[in-house]
This record gives sequence, structure tokens and C-alpha cells, in this order.
Amino acid sequence: MAIAKAERLMNLALCLLGTRRPLSKRELRESIEAYLEAGSDDSFNRMFERDKDDLRELGLVIETVENLDGEVGYLARRDSNRLPPITLDAEEAAALGLAAKVWQQVRLAGAASGALQKLRAAGLPEDVDPYEAHGALEPRIPVHEAAFEPLMLACRDRRPVLFDYRKATAARPEPRHVEPWALECWRGHWYLAGWDRDRGAERVFRLSRITGKVRSRGTRFTAPVPDVVTVRETVASWAGETADRSALIRLRTDAGYPLRAKATAVRELGDGWDELEIPYGHGLDAWLVEFGPDVVVLEPAELRADVVDRLRAVAKG
Repeated sequence: MAIAKAERLMNLALCLLGTRRPLSKRELRESIEAYLEAGSDDSFNRMFERDKDDLRELGLVIETVENLDGEVGYLARRDSNRLPPITLDAEEAAALGLAAKVWQQVRLAGAASGALQKLRAAGLPEDVDPYEAHGALEPRIPVHEAAFEPLMLACRDRRPVLFDYRKATAARPEPRHVEPWALECWRGHWYLAGWDRDRGAERVFRLSRITGKVRSRGTRFTAPVPDVVTVRETVASWAGETADRSALIRLRTDAGYPLRAKATAVRELGDGWDELEIPYGHGLDAWLVEFGPDVVVLEPAELRADVVDRLRAVAKG
């Protein structure tokens, strides 16, 4: 059975690589003998989806394309599946091995292990341990959000997605149609950058605010994907990390430790309150709202007004 599956995967890969136009499921079924022998349409569909996922796990870039009639087709462009010769010295192999180790505790563990095997094939000697020089380091990137895996696959396959997203100041989630570009972890949270079709602009979404399932859409991207996607810089900007002014707030004693860590000055007021001077940049109002009644904005006036407006919007539901 293992030989039969390997032959079926090879035939599917050859069909996808050898075509100049997307092939539909029907055409692929008619071209591969093992698919013709499938007992029913359901059996074929399950077999095809598993084979397609297996090929993608092996590194084959398979595009999903919808034609004018709405029929979905598949192809693997040769220019997308061709790599130059890979040569690695010991330090480069160690760095990549350490990066792969990060993913051993999350959903990408299988892909990371496969990448290490490919490092061996690229010339890394069998007796070289990529972790040896960094044995004391145990890097980990936590991935707890259920949306991570479907979004990671959608970024890889260039597939638009639909999900419900609740903004920090909203009482209810709203549907968002997004063309996903890249995922990045920043300060313990995962973020998705992509093109928001409804708003016609680039947006960044925090995965922990995605509710329900992420649904894929079998259509093409409508917006060009930038060569460099600056997820971290965008999030930092929205979080006020690029602040060029200061804000004055009152904060309850023994509360708001993230704010205290950013404060440039702290003064005890008594009666359970402190006065803090903190950097003020774009997005600070949304962050302050998360601390609820523990924070009172003193100045500037526009920041105080923005926080009040957000709190009133949340109260109205």
C-alpha cells in the first residue's frame, strides 16, 4: 500500500508540474489510474485532498485557481518549485537547526523535522548536531490560537480566508474577508497581516481576537503581495511603540504593570492612585481602554476624548 500511495503521489505531482493551465479534479481523476479506481466520488475526494496535503507537506507549491465559470483548478508552476543549489557551512546549519527547534512544541513540529532532514540532504554531516553549540538554549514560540494553522496554510497557499474578528473596543465580532500575507509573533501574541477586501486596505489582526473557524475561499488574490511584509513594525506602530509625545495618566496602585514598565516617570498620589507619564503614539487609546476603571487619562485632551469615546462604544454594545 505504501508503494501504491507513493506512485499515486508521484503521478499527481507530475500532472500538476506538467500542465500549463489549472487542472480540475475531474481532469486529474481521469489522468491518474488510482483515482479512476476509487469506488465513489466521496472516496476520490478524500483521497485527492489527502494527497494534495501530503505533496504540500513535502514542499510542493500547489496553486488553487478559480476560472471564470467558478470551477476550481490546480497546478504547480515550475518556477515556484525550483530552488538553487543549497550549500551550508556549520554555523548556518546550526542557526537553521536552532530555528527548527523552536517549532518542536507546536503544530509545525512535523515540518520542522522535515526541514532538518533536508538540511542533512543539503550537506550537513550526520555527525554534526545543529543544537550542540547552543545546548543551553531552549527557544519556544507558543501557539495556542486555533486560527494559527489554517491561517499559516492559507498564507502558504495564497488562499483568501473569511473569519469573525472582534476588535478590542467592540462588543461583538464582525466578519472579515482577508487575503493573508504573513504571520508573525510579537511580544507573546501572533498577528496576521493581509489585505482586507471589505476595507480595501492592508490590515493587521491579532489571532487571539479571531472567533470561530477560519474558512478558506477558493479564489485568487485581488491585491499584490508586497515583497516585504512588516508585521512587527506595523503592530508596534499601532501599539504606540513609535511614540513621539507623552501622556499623563492616573493609575491605581498595584495595577497596570505593562503601563508601569513603559512609564518614563511615576509619582505617588496617595488614596490608591499613582500618576504616570508614558509615551504617547498611535493606538495608545485602544490599549488604555483594556485597563478599564484602573486608568484615568489626564492629558492630552484628545487622548482623553478618544478613550472616553471607546468606553462609551463598548458600554452601548
